[in-house]
Amino acid sequence: MKLLLGIMWLLHWLPLPLLGRMGEAVGSLLYAVVGSRRKIALTNLRLCLPHLSEDERRDIAKKHFQSYARSVLERAVLWWAPEARLRRLIQVEPGVPMDVIQSGPIILLCPHFVCLDVAGVAVALETSACSIYTRQKNKAFDDALRKGRSRFHPVRLFSRGEGVKPIIRAMRERLPFFMLPDMDFGAKDAEFVPFFGIQAATLTAPARIAAATGAKVIPVIATFLPNYQGWKIRFYPPWEDFPGGDITAATRRMNAFIEERVLEAPAEYFWAHKRFKTRPPGETSVYG
Repeated sequence: MKLLLGIMWLLHWLPLPLLGRMGEAVGSLLYAVVGSRRKIALTNLRLCLPHLSEDERRDIAKKHFQSYARSVLERAVLWWAPEARLRRLIQVEPGVPMDVIQSGPIILLCPHFVCLDVAGVAVALETSACSIYTRQKNKAFDDALRKGRSRFHPVRLFSRGEGVKPIIRAMRERLPFFMLPDMDFGAKDAEFVPFFGIQAATLTAPARIAAATGAKVIPVIATFLPNYQGWKIRFYPPWEDFPGGDITAATRRMNAFIEERVLEAPAEYFWAHKRFKTRPPGETSVYG
């Protein structure tokens, strides 16, 4: 792993257009050889985008593998490039809302688009934050990941097993909570609500934490800029009246927002995850 990290360090010196094209070439190879993940992506696309033809869905799936591999190689730039280069490459619209972040508890809601690490860097360039992460089995890679995410301002990373209490404490210290809301972690602390019309086990934590802390929820979407010129981070206005009085309705609202953003950049959403792994009682697996 240390050799691989050394190679990644060398990659950060490359021009981004070259690095992006290299990533896409790797992604094309992965699409061809990693049949299990290709099947998951195509199943998700068939369920979520049934109005498209099979050829159109295969094209999105292939581009997704290319985008994902590209994002992995481009982490070399995020982890080791100087601040000035990152500021040139990251286009923030309309800007990191520091006035809102400093006004009270904040949840930065960042769905699983392949460039989500760029959103984290855009925030870390301006302020400290907290988030949940999965500890990596390899210590060298885990250390590199933590250092890469914390090299401008400290980022407190909590494991999922610690629960929400340390997150709420950090939020009360005015640290924005960078939250990834749209993966299937099972039925615990989740509700079955539609995602593209399919019942999906969806974390209610965004709504519950917002209700418990009075936090404002600001969605953040990270995508590629055209022509390998960098990345675009868009901060949306804080959601009004969220979560309201109905946690399930608020969770449906969150999924509907994510659906709209997916349709704007379909190849960049994380289709290779088993989003519908957990099924309602009585339903069989959609993945076979």
